[in-house]
Amino acid sequence: MPSITLQHLQALKSQGEVFSCLTCYDATNAAAMEQAGIDTILVGDSLGMVVQGNSSTLPVTVQDMVYHTRAVTSANTHALIMTDMPFMSYATPAQALHSAQQLMQAGAHVLKLEGGAWLAPTVTALLQNGVPSCVHLGLTPQSVNVLGGYRLQGKTKQAEAQLLADCDAVVAAGAALLLLECVPTHVANAVQQRYPAVPVIGIGAGANCDGQVLVMHDMLGLGVGKKARFVHDFLQQAAALNPGASNLITEAFKLYHSAVKAKNYPQPQHAFVLI
Repeated sequence: MPSITLQHLQALKSQGEVFSCLTCYDATNAAAMEQAGIDTILVGDSLGMVVQGNSSTLPVTVQDMVYHTRAVTSANTHALIMTDMPFMSYATPAQALHSAQQLMQAGAHVLKLEGGAWLAPTVTALLQNGVPSCVHLGLTPQSVNVLGGYRLQGKTKQAEAQLLADCDAVVAAGAALLLLECVPTHVANAVQQRYPAVPVIGIGAGANCDGQVLVMHDMLGLGVGKKARFVHDFLQQAAALNPGASNLITEAFKLYHSAVKAKNYPQPQHAFVLI
């Protein structure tokens, strides 16, 4: 399979086709995702919770992300690899460049940052140094203590206007991708239609985003605590459809990929619709 690039994702958006994305943290699952044809892999700082057992992503370090990025890139040559810049690793453009050097040299193709308009100078500095960025807006887990928990964002007209203004600022600064988490469907639709050349990845943002992402452990039914509305257990579904399969995890990845590409996931029950 050919290697996926940002240009591939832009072409898919222009053609109205959706691309798949899953988090991954190790070589074994990265190889399985390549076999399944997953388009993009996010080496997420969610590893702080699902791998390290922390209560949030905040303890994750740049060196943690370097380690896991190397593991993933060693076993997957097809997917575009996107790596999270962890908490407080990009507080200033200079610090972001220092962190980015380590993460890109570990094998990342794109770096993901959480924030809004204040990130514009950092996004531009990264781009000028050859580093494409994905800006994560809406529910931003690194700001969980400011947000007061993992809550739906963009619920009011004022919050929607602020989110759109933030998107405008970072796209103007050179962001290659946007990621929207836990925002109402109509807000995600507005963002997706606003930027013809900037693919928008959704998680809990409805069915009309250009790409869909889930945390690997969640889509395998391994999440702990209350299941988020947008999560679907693809491992359980794969087991029901392929009772004799020798590798149900790979089958679950394939099922997720095909469901996203066919626009069968997410379904209306996975979205947040304001009445």
